[in-house]
Amino acid sequence: SLPVPGDRPPYDAPVSYHPPFVDPAFKMVEAPHPATLEEEVLLRFCEVLTGRVGGPGGQHRNNVETAVWVCHTATGIEGQATERRSQVENKRMAVRRLRRKLASHVRTLASRDHHVCSPLWTQRRQGNKMTVNPESEDYPGLLAEAMDLVVVRRYDLGGAAKILGITMSQLSRLIHHDKGAFAKMNAGRVACGLPALRK
Repeated sequence: SLPVPGDRPPYDAPVSYHPPFVDPAFKMVEAPHPATLEEEVLLRFCEVLTGRVGGPGGQHRNNVETAVWVCHTATGIEGQATERRSQVENKRMAVRRLRRKLASHVRTLASRDHHVCSPLWTQRRQGNKMTVNPESEDYPGLLAEAMDLVVVRRYDLGGAAKILGITMSQLSRLIHHDKGAFAKMNAGRVACGLPALRK
């Protein structure tokens, strides 16, 4: 019999077709993911504010406006830094924290079954392992790419790991470096009827 339009989106897709999963717990933006952008480019999509924050015990570290807040305007997600005496250093730290938050809380719609790994991912991957220091400048971009694929696959870590060319334990460990991302992943797994992961 002829396929009935509307049976599957699109109706003539292969039987194995699965629509990409979008989790409403995340903010969605168009690719490229903001966590993967160079600082100069990312800042074009942000509002940067400076100010002063008084320290305890009469500290003078912020008697001048060295505190920095960097807000990603499309999502409202903010990174801030107040601990350094230099505004330049605080800005750099605020951007780094913003990138981590964006990687954890913002998603772009990846291809569920035909994802092509980014040059950064391919460069950093060693065999079936992804060893990266969570303080590395590369970590937010790697985390964002991993989370995008995990979420679009409805939290199927095994399937995502296979596409990314690493083991499931390596993928879980990569996400676990960021406690916020790991918690959101586990919340999504539970919501989809899957068991939470320890690490």
